[in-house]
This record gives sequence, C-alpha cells and structure tokens, in this order.
Amino acid sequence: MALAKSQAYQDAADAPSTLKAYATDLANYTAWCNANALEAMPATPQVVGAYLAAAGEGYAAPTLRRRVAAIARACGVTGHPLDTKHPAIRETLRGIARKHGSRSRRSAALTTTEIRRLCRACGLEFAGVRDRALLLLAFAGALRRSELVALDVAHVSWTDDCMKILIERSKTDERGEGAELVITRGRAEETCPVSALRSWLEQAGFTVGPLFRRISRGGALGPNRLSADAVRQILLKRAGQAGIKGTLAEPISPHGLRAGFVTTAYRNGVPDEEIMGHTRHRSLATMRTYVRRSKLSQVSPSGKLGL
Repeated sequence: MALAKSQAYQDAADAPSTLKAYATDLANYTAWCNANALEAMPATPQVVGAYLAAAGEGYAAPTLRRRVAAIARACGVTGHPLDTKHPAIRETLRGIARKHGSRSRRSAALTTTEIRRLCRACGLEFAGVRDRALLLLAFAGALRRSELVALDVAHVSWTDDCMKILIERSKTDERGEGAELVITRGRAEETCPVSALRSWLEQAGFTVGPLFRRISRGGALGPNRLSADAVRQILLKRAGQAGIKGTLAEPISPHGLRAGFVTTAYRNGVPDEEIMGHTRHRSLATMRTYVRRSKLSQVSPSGKLGL
C-alpha cells in the first residue's frame, strides 16, 4: 500500500500528457528491442544507444531526448537506474544532431490575421460557438491545450470589462501554486474572447463542471470535458475550413496559438517581463524561441491583442 501511494505521488509529479508520451516512447523502445532480439529491461546504455542510432534519422532531437527520459524513468521505477550521461547515449545524441542537424518542427504562429479567419470559419452553429470560444481563449490566454481542457466553469470569474481565469496547475508549475490570468474585452465583438466565452456558456446552459465539453455529431452536448487531442482536431478542422495551411517545418497545431501570442506581442514591443508574466514562462530564452518571424502582426498581451 505504501509503495503504491509513493508511486502515485511520483506519477503526479509529471503532467498526464507527459506520462502518456512516456508510455508511447517506452512501447516504441520495447518493440524495437523485441524486433532486434535485445533485452529491453533493465536497459543498458549500449542498447539505448543502438536504439537511438536506429531512430536518429526519423525523429527530432527533442523527441529522442524525451525517449531517453522515458526509458530512464522506467528503469528508475524498477530499481535499475540508467546512466543517461554514458557516452553510448550522450555521444550518440550529439552525433545525430551533428550529422542530421535539427529536425525540430515548430508550430506555425497563428496571429490575429489567422484568428479572425478561424473565427469566421466557426460560424454560428452550436459546435462553432464552442470552438470560437475555445480558440479565442487559447490565444488570448496563451494557454497550453492541457491547461485549456482542464478548466472548469468555477475557474472563470467576471467583471464589467474582463474575465479572470484561474490556472490551477500547468507544465511549469511544479509546486501546484496556480496562476490567475486577466483577459479584457476585445475591440471587435466577433473576436472578443470575453463575449465568445459568455455566448458559449449561455447557449450550453450549464453552470458547473468542465468548461469545454464534447458535442456529438447530432449536436448533443455531453458531460465530459474535451481531451487535449480534441483541441488539435478542432483547430485542424477550422484551419482547413479557413484555408489556413502550415508547412512541413511549421505545421498547424494548438501550440501555434501560444506561439502566435508571443510572436505578435514581442513584435509590438511589449516588455519581456510582461509577456512572461502572461505566458508563465520561467526562462527568457525559452520564451523568445516562440517568436516566429514568418507571420507578424500588432498584438499586446492581457487583452490588447488587436482582436
């Protein structure tokens, strides 16, 4: 019982999305080991290095590093720590990066120009009202999709000219202290995140529970909250309807809403500390990697988004 409780707390140290990615990574590693008649566990640096070498040309460097972390975590749970700094692992990763270069893909920045088009594509139907509110809140709050789908009605409070969003837990909030975002009204009604969220709640008719919920093909509202992947599917659907296309290097993804916020705010000369306060980045260097030079428009954080 004590060991199970300890493991539960260890799992709680990572976001559910991270644990899900780790599980997928570990399954990939195990399948490769089985196909090559190698013992997956306990993992050794030599076997992990060979696995990385086999995967090196097909995956981005951050993906490979995450896979090492997933394998190391599984090893730690079984009491057989993996030396991730062993040359067989460390030098293999360095060699892959040097030979193949960075294969990292960055989400296309979705700035105010794209946001307006996405809103028009949502239309006036019930699902469209939800999608419009979801996309506008994701952009105006610079929210990660895990934060977006975790919101409940109780996390939103209203004043005459703004709304406050309580983020109970996020990726960089290891202590679970939470954060409060203030989002003011937009300039245009059709792209105002405050009006969009009010319209969604009024039409949906619920006052407690998950903020964004599933809607059946027949238009029936369900009690269950949207999954993180549902946010991706909604964005891709609306982007397709709006004629917004990404590229192989910069695909369309929910992270592009967050990147678009940072890009346009940075371009508009908003101070770094103000952007970081809204996006909840801890590192200035990390925040600036979100700046995309390809799509720029005039936006400021905390409600001054040019919407």
